Amino acid sequence: MPGAAVRFVQRVSATRAFAKVAPHVVPALDRAVHRLTRGRVLPSALMLPGLILTSTGARSGLPRRTPLACMPAGDGRGWVLVGSNFGRTGHPAWTHNLLARPDASVNWEGRDIPVTARLLTGAERAAVWRQLVEFWPPYATYQARVEREIRLFRLEPR
Repeated sequence: MPGAAVRFVQRVSATRAFAKVAPHVVPALDRAVHRLTRGRVLPSALMLPGLILTSTGARSGLPRRTPLACMPAGDGRGWVLVGSNFGRTGHPAWTHNLLARPDASVNWEGRDIPVTARLLTGAERAAVWRQLVEFWPPYATYQARVEREIRLFRLEPR
């Protein structure tokens, strides 16, 4: 995407209006298109890299499929997920699922890959947070909007 288009999308995605609408529209659209194209297309990945996380429900024990933006890890092995919830107050449900049951899988570029999730803390979290904000500046706006610390997870292939 050209630089001007990226900056426009970043400005829009940092707004409160986007935070109200996006959680209801973006995941539903991603799920439908991903299913219809048999994993070949994820619309939100046109702006940011994206994957489909399949975690196990913390309480239900049932599989939960969630389309998410991600940042590929710098070493080429794995991904970083951001529990920003579009700058809304609570942690997203998928973060509770990964805390309770860190073994999960991702669909990345049409391939299913088993992963283990690890919550980032301390200096490691701070370093990754700096990379994330450089990668997608609206994350800083999301963090400024909420009192909770946004959860970051590193997913590594098993």
